Amino acid sequence: MSKQSELKGLYPFLHGGTQDPAKMQAALLHSVKEKSADSRETSARFFGEQAELLVGAAKALAGVYRQNGRLFTMGNGGSSCDASHVAVEFVHPVTAGRPALPATNLVADLAMISAVGNDLGFDHVFVRQLIGQGRKGDGLIGISTSGNSQNLVAAFVKAKEMGIVTMGLTGGDGGRMKTCGAVDYCLVVPSTSIHRIQECHVAAYHILWDLVHTLLADERGSAAGKGAAQ
Repeated sequence: MSKQSELKGLYPFLHGGTQDPAKMQAALLHSVKEKSADSRETSARFFGEQAELLVGAAKALAGVYRQNGRLFTMGNGGSSCDASHVAVEFVHPVTAGRPALPATNLVADLAMISAVGNDLGFDHVFVRQLIGQGRKGDGLIGISTSGNSQNLVAAFVKAKEMGIVTMGLTGGDGGRMKTCGAVDYCLVVPSTSIHRIQECHVAAYHILWDLVHTLLADERGSAAGKGAAQ
């Protein structure tokens, strides 16, 4: 069946027809099967290719925390939601016995973003915050499905100048995040589907969170003694 025929079957009203309930149900079930299989295959390939890099990023971030550094996160659109999620995971760990670790979501301050965007341009919204809050030895995670978000790339470049450890989650060919030379650990999901990329990103930063706490296990006692949440 040609692509045009498939589309006509799914959207008959565009061609003056009506949907057949049985065919529609079959098509929807087939779509679920295809998409779930694609999700599993993409995830398996991503983690198969990027496992060592992910472990390296976890070791680097654990090192940041050992030196009393902080984590900053950033992203645009749907990736801004992931940036928020990452920060919450570290500040408010859901697993008992794991201490809270400092993390700041650079997307959270709407007044700051709108002020910088209005006065200097949207490309500066993360750079400006890093200049004011970041310091040598901190960590920065940036999330972009394309890897071409200019405000993220600009922030990564500034972070490297400041001595901040940089990590990126992206997809496709990695975009400018992969080629700019300012991202120490750039994990690229081998897919052009935004949905598949985002699914892998969620799993990746959950694993990153878990690995960091595993690497910091010996410091848990001292962290608790300082009043960190358990």
